Order: sequence, then C-alpha cells, then structure tokens
Amino acid sequence: MHPEALEIVERLSLAPHPEGGFYRETWRSTLAVATPRGERAALTLVHYLLPAGSFSAFHRIPGDEVWQHAAGDDLELLTIAPSGHRRRGRLGPAARGDAEPHRVVPAGAWQAARVLGDRYALVSCAVAPGFDFRDLEFLGADALAGLWPEALDLAAGRPGGRP
Repeated sequence: MHPEALEIVERLSLAPHPEGGFYRETWRSTLAVATPRGERAALTLVHYLLPAGSFSAFHRIPGDEVWQHAAGDDLELLTIAPSGHRRRGRLGPAARGDAEPHRVVPAGAWQAARVLGDRYALVSCAVAPGFDFRDLEFLGADALAGLWPEALDLAAGRPGGRP
C-alpha cells in the first residue's frame, strides 16, 4: 500500500471493508425511518479509502449513496442500474479533467470502484436510508458476466474494454 494511504488509514482509524478497501463510519443519524427491511437510520456517513491496485467489489444496497471525492487519485465508479444500463464515471476534483466531485448511485444499482492512479482514493460516502450490513448484497462473477462481461477484467485488475 502507498505510504500516504497507510498514513490515512492509521490517522482516520479505518478498518477493512468486506467489499474491499478501508472504512470508518463517522455519522449515524438518530432519526430512524421505516423501510421494507425494517427500521434504519435516516442517514449514515463513512470515510472510505481504496488503495491503488485494489477493487471495490460489485455490490448493492437499498438506499441512495452519494460518493464525494476527498483526496488522492481519481476513482472510477462503475454502476449497473436495475434496468441494466451500465455507466462508468470518474470521481475526483472538479478542476481536473472530466472528473466529477461527487456522484449519486441510486438505490438498488450494482456499484463497484477502482483507483485511477498509483496511490489511493479517499472518498466520503453518505447513504439514505442509512447503511446496514444486513442489506449489503454482492454480485457473483457468473451474474456479473451476464450483466457486464468486460467488468470481470476490471475486477481482476486488467484494463478491460469500454461498454
């Protein structure tokens, strides 16, 4: 791991996340909302660091998620909408190329990410209704191959093709 990334992981007390990378929840709203899966916090917020060379596995949650770039390299965010529409977007400082400073992943969309550089990407992620590990679903390789075959190469660290 890049020394800057390691320093941030230690300074922010980040822990490994099941989808890859490192995280720490920094806010959980005391306001609760009813959802089909039970009561959830209205909003949660985390720091999330993805080291270069790693991949945030395709996963989905039932809430809207806002990714906001905080530091480091740009991040490529890959999404597959419930309709099957695929999108690749670049997250980073607005002043740098075609990067967007934040991106919304709609509820129920499959999402994954990778760093577009050789260091790390640090982002903040806000989820509403709030994130709960009981709601986290991962997309298996066979299912991904049916939805977006080129993304298998990205998950394996190979450049892959553009959809």
